[in-house]
Amino acid sequence: MNNQDIILRTIDFVKTTLSDAEGGHDWWHIYRVWKTAKHIAQNEEVDLFVVELGALLHDIADSKFHDGDEEIGPRKAMAFLESLQVENEVIVHVVNIIDNISFKGGKIDQKFRSPELDVIQDADRLDAIGAIGIARTFNYGGFKGRAIYNPEIKPNLNLTKEEYKNSEAPTLNHFYEKLLLLKDRMNTVTGRKMAEERHTFMLDYLDQFYKEWDREK
Repeated sequence: MNNQDIILRTIDFVKTTLSDAEGGHDWWHIYRVWKTAKHIAQNEEVDLFVVELGALLHDIADSKFHDGDEEIGPRKAMAFLESLQVENEVIVHVVNIIDNISFKGGKIDQKFRSPELDVIQDADRLDAIGAIGIARTFNYGGFKGRAIYNPEIKPNLNLTKEEYKNSEAPTLNHFYEKLLLLKDRMNTVTGRKMAEERHTFMLDYLDQFYKEWDREK
């Protein structure tokens, strides 16, 4: 089986696996990250096959939808790639990408780095900010039954990993606890440029939100 056939089989696998996923973490999230990763990769020295597989499989079983199990995603991806007889070196790389891509809050040191991970991580973070990022944030907040905003509950800018994972704070707090931090955590030149516009859009959105909340003209 050649690389293109493997990519096509992976697309089918992801579409089927995520057919009932929450709207912010469904196939279309994967699709956007995959496309953005390929765009960023044009300006980086990377193995495009690893980038594509990592992007397509990065959220195959997000831990927050599986009782916090951070091993299920890497495990599921490994089993699938092994079933296609992908080279072990590629499988190990993709599994390391899945295991290290997520923003986890707190001062967590990333255990694994590679140019391919940098590209996919930027693409994933870009989908968390800007207009789509805002839509995904409120969609997930609604899915979890969280308040949109409560001015009496302030954002916690020093969340530990466990606090971040278990937070039930209003959705708007998530902008300060994650989304507005991502611009300065981009890895690539292309990612940083793309993040600037989306970051500015979020700031403008928040300004408008507070004006409407306080009934200002």
